[in-house]
Amino acid sequence: MKILGIETSCDETAASVVEDGRTIISNVVATQIPFHAEWMGVVPEIASRKHTEWILPVVREALDKASLKPGEIDGIAATGRPGLMGSLLVGLTFGKTLSWSLGKPFIAVNHMLAHLYAAHLAADVSYPYLGLLVSGGHTIICKVAGYDQIEVLGTSIDDAAGEAFDKVAKFYNLGYPGGAVIDRLAEKGDPRAAAFPMPSLHKGEHRYDVSYSGLKTAAINQIDQFWNPSYPRTDENLAAAFQEAAVKILLSRLFRAVEDTGLTTVVAGGGVAANSRLRKLLAERTDIECVFPPLSLCGDNAAMVAGLGYQYLSRGIVSSFSETASARVEGFRKNGRR
Repeated sequence: MKILGIETSCDETAASVVEDGRTIISNVVATQIPFHAEWMGVVPEIASRKHTEWILPVVREALDKASLKPGEIDGIAATGRPGLMGSLLVGLTFGKTLSWSLGKPFIAVNHMLAHLYAAHLAADVSYPYLGLLVSGGHTIICKVAGYDQIEVLGTSIDDAAGEAFDKVAKFYNLGYPGGAVIDRLAEKGDPRAAAFPMPSLHKGEHRYDVSYSGLKTAAINQIDQFWNPSYPRTDENLAAAFQEAAVKILLSRLFRAVEDTGLTTVVAGGGVAANSRLRKLLAERTDIECVFPPLSLCGDNAAMVAGLGYQYLSRGIVSSFSETASARVEGFRKNGRR
């Protein structure tokens, strides 16, 4: 079964054809980074306009690379939530319209579940496992029992991990996108240059939660208080120290979840899953099997959407054409299944 996936949740216009939920036949991503770099962040109005301009040629390119005509696909999957409302509506409406015109089944999928599924496109992963979803909009630690069955254990109580990276990079004018820039600069810096504080979340209900607002404030407004005077104040040292603290905040909660649940397989997803320091520190835990998607599948892409869409459509689960976009997903809270 060949599924056409469409992804427009933020600032990437993407389309992909995936066969039987595993084999990527084509995967096209048109990035809008040059159009948002001037503002050091995504401008929703620009993003939705670019999606409108690019969605048709991107889908055509994905079909051409797969050597398929539109009528030869077996189903269509598009991201329906969460994300930027204007961006989501472009891809979702295009997917529904194409489905109706071709008489093919359609499914609207959850962007975050698709990020978790990305690792399944490159590796055989058995359920259950612990999921680590880290992106610009979400930081989630969860138990995963199936492709659409998760139990949220912990989330960020304020900023998402990727959001903190972006805000610190923007304040210091390090470049855009912030996460990738900080990761690159950190390779030449020393994490001991600053001793940033860890969040104090000791109450029982916050055992797996994370917080990044304090770290962000310390790095931006209180840098003198935490800087080690033995190290020069360079962008590289700042990036290394901030990244070290950000990653260890996340891993401290993840390792608690491993200990408490007994699950020793961790599957990561989302843009921050590309972070080299996160990957290195997780790899050092030889008692944990860590599964990361390929770097090309960490950021927003349509292959993960098509792969997840296959799981629904192969079971006869389809979406109504009345399905609309949603900027948020209420189910991604602690003790909630989604």
